[in-house]
Amino acid sequence: MALELFGHPFSSYTWKALIAFYETDTVFEFRMLGPEYPENFAALKAAWAMGKFPVLLDDGEPIIEASIIVEHIAPALIPDGRGAARTVRMFDRIFDNHVMANVQAIVSEHLPHLTDEADPRRIDRARTALDLVYPWLNAHLAGQTWAAGEAFTLADCAAAPSLFYANWVHPIPEELTELKAYRARLLARPSVARCVDEARPYRHLFPLAVPDQD
Repeated sequence: MALELFGHPFSSYTWKALIAFYETDTVFEFRMLGPEYPENFAALKAAWAMGKFPVLLDDGEPIIEASIIVEHIAPALIPDGRGAARTVRMFDRIFDNHVMANVQAIVSEHLPHLTDEADPRRIDRARTALDLVYPWLNAHLAGQTWAAGEAFTLADCAAAPSLFYANWVHPIPEELTELKAYRARLLARPSVARCVDEARPYRHLFPLAVPDQD
């Protein structure tokens, strides 16, 4: 099985897939995307007309969307049992749609190729949404190690990049100790720490101020 992952080390959804590869010690070829690698973008577009990433080629067959890539290469990150699997997939969607999507909404307002001027109303809506989801997650995490219980799963692959960048864009309040401790546990996980380190050379790409601490 020849695995080729198309992505960028600074991309949150590329992280999500990479964490699963690193968790399972799966051998793959990383196809870096960027101006220096036009051949990789051409191959990505040939596999997926939308040109979005990450995309995995498994013996040439495209596997699209980070959650599907994780399930494809690391099925052990989805627990047995209908209820447990549903909980993991639910939190995967919560972190993607209610944390990362709002982070991206704020960041997008500061990208010159997407907008001429930041729209404070869109930024405020995204910050308000994060202010709602942070306490909810904090309450959910009380008394457990990972997002869906005591096992590291797909949900944590989604949570790690979401909360990493969320704390840069809209810091988690100090009083939300469970959520802050969970983020710290994620960053201490070797698979996540590796993604953080591999992304360091690209922090200049971030359009907002980068904090002194991860």
